[in-house]
Amino acid sequence: MSVTITTAAALAAPLALWLPAALPSDLANRFGRRLVPLANSLAWSAFALAVVALLTHGFGPEESLTLLSIDLPLDIGAFAIGVYVNAVTVIMLTLVSLVGAIVSTYARNYVAGDANEGRFHKWLLMTLAAILTLIVAGNLLMFALAWIATSLCLHRLLLFYPERPAALIAAHKKFVFSRIGDASLLIAVILIGATLHTLNWAGVGAAMESIQGPLPATLQWAAWLIVLSAALKCAQFPFHGWLIQVMEAPTPVSALLHAGIVNAGAFLVIRMSPIMSVSGPALTALAVIGLVTLTVASLVMLTQTSIKVSLAWSTSAQMGFMLLEAGLGLYSLALLHLVAHSLYKAHAFLAAGSSVDAFRAPALQFDAAGPQPWQWLVAFQGAVLMALVAGFLFGVDPTRQPALIVTGVIVAIAVAQLLLQALVLQDKGVLLVRASAIGALVCLGYFGLHTAFESAIAGSVRPVPLPGRALDTALSLAIVAVFIGLILLQHLFMRLAAPLRQAIQVHLYNGLYVDVVVTRLITRLWPLRRTPALVRGG
Repeated sequence: MSVTITTAAALAAPLALWLPAALPSDLANRFGRRLVPLANSLAWSAFALAVVALLTHGFGPEESLTLLSIDLPLDIGAFAIGVYVNAVTVIMLTLVSLVGAIVSTYARNYVAGDANEGRFHKWLLMTLAAILTLIVAGNLLMFALAWIATSLCLHRLLLFYPERPAALIAAHKKFVFSRIGDASLLIAVILIGATLHTLNWAGVGAAMESIQGPLPATLQWAAWLIVLSAALKCAQFPFHGWLIQVMEAPTPVSALLHAGIVNAGAFLVIRMSPIMSVSGPALTALAVIGLVTLTVASLVMLTQTSIKVSLAWSTSAQMGFMLLEAGLGLYSLALLHLVAHSLYKAHAFLAAGSSVDAFRAPALQFDAAGPQPWQWLVAFQGAVLMALVAGFLFGVDPTRQPALIVTGVIVAIAVAQLLLQALVLQDKGVLLVRASAIGALVCLGYFGLHTAFESAIAGSVRPVPLPGRALDTALSLAIVAVFIGLILLQHLFMRLAAPLRQAIQVHLYNGLYVDVVVTRLITRLWPLRRTPALVRGG
C-alpha cells in the first residue's frame, strides 16, 4: 500500500524517539540539562503524530506500509520493517504516547540535578520508542523484536539505582521471566509462520479465515505459548513478585511500567485474536490465570500499608482482570480496561506523594454493627436493577453475548458494594442518593463504553465463537462466585476472632510467601552477578 498520512505518522512516532539511541550514556550525562528539553519535545512530538494517525485513520479499514522485506528460509514468511494500522493500533499508539509524554515531563524535575540525568532520559525515550514500535509493527517478527527491546530498555531504567539490593533482585527476576516470555513469543511466531506461511498481521488474519475445522496442532501450541508470554509480561501469579518490588526504581519508571509496558501482555492477546479466538483451551487457561491472579492480588492489596506497594498489587489484580476479559473473548472490554487502567495508574503513581492528603479528611462514621441482612438485600437488588436497565438500554443480548453477562454481574457486585457502604453510614441521607447516582452512571458508562469500543474495533479483532461447553459455564459460575466471595470476605473479615484475623492478615501481607519460594528458585538456577556494568547502571 502506498504511503498515507496515517502510515507516515504511525511510522514517524516511534522513529523520532529512537534518535537518542546513538548517544552514548557518558555523553548524555555530560549534556544532561540540554538533553532534557529535547527529550520532552520528542515525547510530545510522538504524541502529536499519534493524534494525527488517530484523526486521519479514525476507525476505518486497516492500512499497512512495508519499507523492507527479507524472505526467511523454510517458507515461514518474511521479516518486514513496516507499520500496520487499524483501530487497535491508533488507540494504543495515542494512549501510550500520551502517558510517555506526561512521564517524560514529570521526570524533568524528578531527576533534575542527578549525575545520571542524561542517561535516564535517554533510556526513558528508548523504552517508549520500543513500546511504540511494538504497537505499530506490521510484522510478527518485528513485533517480537520490539517486545524484547522493550524489556531490555526497561531493564536499564529498573537499575537506575544499582546500589539498592532490592532493585537488583527485582530487576533480575524480571529479566529471567522476560527471557522466558521472549523465547515463548519467538517460538510462537515461528510456529505461526511455519503453518500459515506469512508473518504479516494482515496475512495472518486472512490465512486464519481460510482454515476450516479444528485448529492445527502447531497453532494450538502457538496459542499456549502466547498465553505464557502474556502472563509473564502482565506479572501474573505466581510470577508477580518483581512487579511489587520494582518500587525501588524512580517514580517515573514505575508510572511508565504500570501504565504502559505491563499492559503489553493484554495487547499481545488482542493482536493475536485471529488465532486466540479459536484456540479454545488456551483462551480458557488465560481466563483462569487472570481469575486466580486478581483473587490473590485483591486480597493481598487490602493488607498493604505502603501506597506504592498497594498500587503495585492493584496493577497485578487489574492485569488479571484484563486477561480474564480477554480470555472470555471480550476484547473490546479488555481494551477499554487497558485504556482506563493506564490513565488511572499513571496519575496514581505520579500523584502518590499527595495521597496522604486523603487521610487528613474527616473520616466517615459507619454503624458499628456493620451491614444488616436487609441492607445487603437492598444493595444487591438496587445494583442488579441498575445493571439490567443499562444493559437493556444498550441492547445487550444474553444469547449472543453470554460472556458480557458475566462481567455485567461483576459490575453489579461492585455497585452493590458502593451502595452497601452508603447504607451502613450513620448519616445516610445525601450520601446514599449520591452513591445511587454514581452507581447508575457506572452501569451506563460500562455498557455504553463497551458498545463504543466494540463498534470501534469490530473490524480489527476476530470474535470468539459462542461457548457451548460445560467448561465455559463452570468458568462463568466460578468468576461470579469469586467476586461475591471477595465482597463477603471484605465485610466479614473484621468479625473473625482476633488471633485468626491477625494470622490471616500477616500471611496475606507477605503475599502468602509464594514470591519467596520463586525468588529462591530463580537465584539458585540463575544466580545474580554484580558485574561492573551492572554496578554503574549501564
